[in-house]
Amino acid sequence: MDVLGRYRNLIVLVGVLFAQILGLAVQVKRTNDNEPTRLIRLWAVGTVTPLEKVLVWTKTTTGGWWHNYFYLRGVRAENRGLKAQIERMSLEQVRMSQDADQARRLQALLAFKEQFISQTMAAQVIGSSGSELSRSIYIDKGEQDGIKPDMAVITADGVVGKVLRVHGSTSLVLLIDDQTSGVGAILDKTRLQGILRGTPSGEVMLEKVMSDETVPPGELVLTSGGDGIFPKGLLVGRVTEAKPGRELFLNIRVHPAADLSRLEEVLVVTKIDVRQAEPDQTGTARAVDILAARLPGVPSKPEETVNPAGPGSSTGGNVSPATGGPQTAKPPKPPNPNPINPSPNTASPSAPQVAAGSSAPANASVPKPNGADPAKNPPKPVKPAKPQPDAEEGQH
Repeated sequence: MDVLGRYRNLIVLVGVLFAQILGLAVQVKRTNDNEPTRLIRLWAVGTVTPLEKVLVWTKTTTGGWWHNYFYLRGVRAENRGLKAQIERMSLEQVRMSQDADQARRLQALLAFKEQFISQTMAAQVIGSSGSELSRSIYIDKGEQDGIKPDMAVITADGVVGKVLRVHGSTSLVLLIDDQTSGVGAILDKTRLQGILRGTPSGEVMLEKVMSDETVPPGELVLTSGGDGIFPKGLLVGRVTEAKPGRELFLNIRVHPAADLSRLEEVLVVTKIDVRQAEPDQTGTARAVDILAARLPGVPSKPEETVNPAGPGSSTGGNVSPATGGPQTAKPPKPPNPNPINPSPNTASPSAPQVAAGSSAPANASVPKPNGADPAKNPPKPVKPAKPQPDAEEGQH
């Protein structure tokens, strides 16, 4: 109380001055900005803003700690799961790559031919048939642009239809939801084939699939390539419903992949390239080599040697028992000029010796010199050997 009493006048003066300043701040407006602002508001904002900054920084820092620590406690387990998934996908990729290589080798082994879209032409839709019974469109490309009937018309989403009629600068395209259309189709997983047709109500149905088959909803429908118009493997749509129908077939409803009611630009397939499937040269073994290795081997036929002495000789066509191959024919020996009394110097060790005074066997063959003709050069008569006296007679 002594302090208040002693400085009462000063405190009253400070209070009055503060009230005047506050009144001036309320009355005075700042006109520097686009809108006038009272000074009291500026002071209030300047006073509260640092406190708000501190509160926001504290909240952000605390939230960062929470997200970076408490929320990331399960990141290690999540990383382990992702690594295991990556390993499984890597193994699956390797298996699929090997299956693809094997498929290419088998396709090459079976002389399989594949169809590829090698050339297309962009066209703009300029009109429609305007009838509920006929679902078709007109495009701005015709005969002068190289368009021909039965060319496939597609989009980036899927198959649209085929060229029905061709005019000079326009063409009529029959859509796949028309009741007179027909597209050879095959299911992606079950590999069941059928014919895709339209209905009068505008739906697309897959026909000619037996009722004892199971077709799950959501399965993709692709072109089979059997109609000779659409290449194999193009997306047509997706199965929405499959239920038993009349006779022995299923009623399979297909939702087209391309939006046939909002067509603006299409692609006309002007050229289809047919290629022979080639084996993958990076593989360790081809299917042809595997097949040849599994087939039983056939022994090769031995080569026959020509017998120069004639078919009756025993030297031609002999097989060696050691090697299993044909023996080499030996060259004939030179003939003896005196076959009956051969000279000791020229007689062969293997030649038969004929005793003196004995007659030669009747079936003995006498070799002839090469180039000798018996008709022109008859053999000379052989002189008989002189009889030798016995030893007893010589002693007497």
